[in-house]
Amino acid sequence: MINPTRVATVVLGAMLWALLFHGGFDLAVAGPAAVSSETAALPPAPQPTAELHGRAYLFRGAMGPFFSRGMDWLTERIEHAGIPASVYEFTICRIIAAQAIRDYRENPAPIILIGHSMGGFCVLKFSEILEAEGIRISLAVAIDPAHVTPSVPLNVDRFINVFLSKSVLGGGDVKPQPGYRGHYASFDLSEHDEVSHINIEKMETVQVQLLAKIVQLATTSVRVEDEPVPIRFVVPAKAAIDLWDSGMPVFARAGDTLQTIAATYHVPLWSVTQINKGAERTPLVPGERVVVPRHLVPLVEVSGQSPPKH
Repeated sequence: MINPTRVATVVLGAMLWALLFHGGFDLAVAGPAAVSSETAALPPAPQPTAELHGRAYLFRGAMGPFFSRGMDWLTERIEHAGIPASVYEFTICRIIAAQAIRDYRENPAPIILIGHSMGGFCVLKFSEILEAEGIRISLAVAIDPAHVTPSVPLNVDRFINVFLSKSVLGGGDVKPQPGYRGHYASFDLSEHDEVSHINIEKMETVQVQLLAKIVQLATTSVRVEDEPVPIRFVVPAKAAIDLWDSGMPVFARAGDTLQTIAATYHVPLWSVTQINKGAERTPLVPGERVVVPRHLVPLVEVSGQSPPKH
């Protein structure tokens, strides 16, 4: 029996390969290409909610109307939450970035970028363009971006990469540039057999978590008491996909193990084990630095919490 998903993946791969290597297509300077007038339209005028919550720019991958429909669904969810959002083809990345610069100059507001496949490539190019203009990106998310995707520039406050390391169509293992001081988290879902390049951006758990981060953006500070620690995970096959924002250092007390620290901070043991390699084989020394994953939370929640004393 023919597997429709496999066929679609092969077809998309062939077209993307041709686009990248035989079509003479300049990814950095691409203009409009075979998109609807609705898609090619410039971002809408800033709405009253934009100043508080920001503006979201989402980008589909190659043949996006067929294979990146999850970006459309997420855009609808963001708009339904009262936050201005628009979705585009990655081919007009520079045009939309130029419009975003004009919008920001007229009405500064947090900028949110999300892209799937080549749309993920666009997210990083978009960020680079705005970095040259001295404009920060509040949240950037790449979902199985292409291998050619550049590093995370220094103007990005929060970056999340959700990808499949074995994917031919995506597989972009995006890393931060040297000197990056923002919140960075990378999640390789290659051990989740149910996830593919053409359904990863449609996953309910991913969309719900991203929407929550966007809705809470206005009340969530990126400033933390300690320096953010970059975190990189290969999410185990049966493990829940929890999109943490970064890591934070804590210090072991007498009798602590990775198990007790994971329990104290309510994170799975595998996550602490992966980012503290070797620590599971030797006893922790009192005062030893251990990194645990964390979510950035709204200030109103922080004020009501009493964090563990380590």
